[in-house]
Amino acid sequence: MVARLASDLPKVKEFPASANPDDIVQALIRTGGVVIRNVILQETLDVIEKDVRPFIEADKPWKGDFFPPETRRVYGLAGKSPTFFKSVVANPLYQAVCSKMLTAEYKSWLGQKLETSISRPQLNNTIVFSINPGARAQELHRDDMIHHNVLTAITADQYKIGRDSGIGWFVAGKKTTKANGATRFIPGSHLWDQMEPPREELAFFTEMNPGDGFVMLSSCFQGGSASTTRDEERLIYSCFTTKGYLRQEENQYLASSLEKICEYYDADLQKLIGYQVSSPFLG
Repeated sequence: MVARLASDLPKVKEFPASANPDDIVQALIRTGGVVIRNVILQETLDVIEKDVRPFIEADKPWKGDFFPPETRRVYGLAGKSPTFFKSVVANPLYQAVCSKMLTAEYKSWLGQKLETSISRPQLNNTIVFSINPGARAQELHRDDMIHHNVLTAITADQYKIGRDSGIGWFVAGKKTTKANGATRFIPGSHLWDQMEPPREELAFFTEMNPGDGFVMLSSCFQGGSASTTRDEERLIYSCFTTKGYLRQEENQYLASSLEKICEYYDADLQKLIGYQVSSPFLG
């Protein structure tokens, strides 16, 4: 096991909603996750909660150990809450970061002509998390495991755009604290070898006020924390974006009806959901 101390890990940076995407990209390369303050207004959060609350109440406990039974989830948000999609998933700052880190360029010969193909990022999943008192801590894990992303140990200076298969985005619908189950992640773990296991004592707790957001590379170790409160709900609006040539974790074509997608969204947002060809011919 590699000897690591929490004091040696990179410090998690905070940015305002007006931040330059290039600065966030550089911070992600160093740390793997950053906090962005005041990214969504309270009145927008209120609309989202009104849209999703009936689905939260209708959800059933997860069958298995990945999520504790006190956690409720809502999926398929593109068809359930246009406000969620337009303000969370399509947030301009988040999507600018995704574009810079997940857009893929590929060169191939077509006869004697060298063709350049561009594959743009696409939505991977949408989830609302409602974590209630008594929920145990989720095991630390890497979200890029779904894409079998192979990692070798590197330094931040050796990081190359393209190493990561996805980027996560967690927006606080309510105040998020260590006590009520804030997402914990290990700063710098995106640079580790994939066979190095996570260690709880290295975790950073992403405490946020309503409207704050947390951006994280999919190769970081992370997990929801235990809720030790008596009556606090941790409400998180989340999504992941992935490379355009990878399979989406959430099947967007079945999760939401085509009629609603056409009604709610313009062509650019439809492409983000997955209604586009990954150049040259995929999809």
